[in-house]
Amino acid sequence: MKTRYDLHCNIAQTLNIIGDRWTLLILHELLTGKTYFNDIKINLPGLSANLLSERLKTLEESGLVNSELYSAHPPRYSYSLTEKGKALETVFNSMIIWGSEHLQPCYKEIVDPETNERVEIGYYSKKSGKRVNTIRIQPIETK
Repeated sequence: MKTRYDLHCNIAQTLNIIGDRWTLLILHELLTGKTYFNDIKINLPGLSANLLSERLKTLEESGLVNSELYSAHPPRYSYSLTEKGKALETVFNSMIIWGSEHLQPCYKEIVDPETNERVEIGYYSKKSGKRVNTIRIQPIETK
């Protein structure tokens, strides 16, 4: 992983892993079930095969993606998200919700399948499980 941001910040360190051009879109393709190189490439017009290969390798090195050889001659791989990679689904959902509120035109929205009403993101205490109405971002003291 190349370090672009040498900052002690969760956002900066996350961007060091997923902040390159096309990376989020590649992850989104994997999240929606595209597992083969050519399927990902077809769904992302403008992304070169070399760049897709490079990004997949970097994502694998970062522990977000697994690859599995399914054809030896020529070598072909299928790709899947690790648990760490799947955990990014909330990030994508947040971006979809933001887009549904702020983009014109809007392409997607997230709804409750029972009522078809839009949903919102909420914060919950990991300890109690209760919804938290206000949050505070604070530094973690390192030793």
